[in-house]
Amino acid sequence: MTKGKIILYFLIFILIITSVLLYSRYIATTGLVVKEYKITNKKITDTYNGLKIVHISDIHYGGTILKKDLNNIVEKINILKPDMVFFTGDLFEIEHVNDKNNRELIEELDKIEATIGKYAISGNHDYDHKNEFNQILEESGFINLNDNYDIVYNKSNESILIAGVSTNSYGALKINDKIKPTIEYLQNEENKSAYNILLLHEPDFVDDIKYDNFDLILAGHSHNGQVRVPFIGAIYTPYGSKNYYNEYYKLKNTDLYISSGLGTSLLKLRLFNRPSFNFYRINNK
Repeated sequence: MTKGKIILYFLIFILIITSVLLYSRYIATTGLVVKEYKITNKKITDTYNGLKIVHISDIHYGGTILKKDLNNIVEKINILKPDMVFFTGDLFEIEHVNDKNNRELIEELDKIEATIGKYAISGNHDYDHKNEFNQILEESGFINLNDNYDIVYNKSNESILIAGVSTNSYGALKINDKIKPTIEYLQNEENKSAYNILLLHEPDFVDDIKYDNFDLILAGHSHNGQVRVPFIGAIYTPYGSKNYYNEYYKLKNTDLYISSGLGTSLLKLRLFNRPSFNFYRINNK
């Protein structure tokens, strides 16, 4: 091979790599995909048949998601007229936490409409900003489900349980301690719910709990791998999403869905994985 061909091939290689990086940074991080799923479970009563849930996660605000992007996300959510909206953590991109961004988050998230309610848990990027996180949830109409649960009655005597666990990447408490009040409630035979939902940030921690107490588990954190390659899948996923990182897993009778997220973390890159949120319709047949 001549020296000229070697130089030519090297330049072509550099051009391809540069093009992929530019595409991953400035094009693949834009746009918005709504991923729709039908979930069938015979436990769902007629009261809740057709329940509509929007699942958002990993906004990492101030990185690749700015106010105009969040406004577009909110508009898309409201068009779907969800009954419930769930946020599974990482509201912040750490270096962009400031009063201006916090006010923008409150302004936009407050516009989200849900007929039954809006619920949220924290992610690992929210851990060092608990006060700001709690304030944003409160002022934007979200119920903070960190290490807690709520019982929903939708104009009937039949209930749905929604539980949440804060990030398990930091802190002294283990997930079994955090979820203990919920499990104690479920173990009481008098407390019968039509459907049990758990919000979790890092999906790998499902293996540390009795996940069969829940019919549906929603998680985030992995982004399904910000950078994906056809026929290979995720190139890298963070701690807490090494075992579970793709869109869906069936764990015995439990459905585990993992959001690919809206923003980006560490590197402002996406490839074969556009920003998205999930839209579920829960049916009994």
